[in-house]
Amino acid sequence: MAIPSLQPANPRDVNVYSPYYQGRKKNALPIAISLYQQGNLEGIRGIEGGESVPFVASWNVSSLPADLTRCRIQFDGNAELSYELTLANFEFVDFLIEVIFNYKATRKADFSQTFYRRLLRYDD
Repeated sequence: MAIPSLQPANPRDVNVYSPYYQGRKKNALPIAISLYQQGNLEGIRGIEGGESVPFVASWNVSSLPADLTRCRIQFDGNAELSYELTLANFEFVDFLIEVIFNYKATRKADFSQTFYRRLLRYDD
């Protein structure tokens, strides 16, 4: 399902996560939770000075913000370009909020630079 066709998640599901966010992030939370509950995202990673690379991200879904999400992302349909990241659900939903903001700005589904730094363990 594409980001524009997502319907806001059930308020009961959103309310569990709402203490973790403020301002415009909290306003985007119903769509981000809907995206999270989908369990996957197809997008395209923009490469500065190069061709964009398609990716498929998938993750396990849980209803509790403190549970862990394991996100797997594969680039260009190539198993050798697969990466995995485990983080708290509320942190992952925060990255999905950024995906939504990025989509609204560029019409491309892509994670933030911060997400990729964490995925590739640049900040470890």
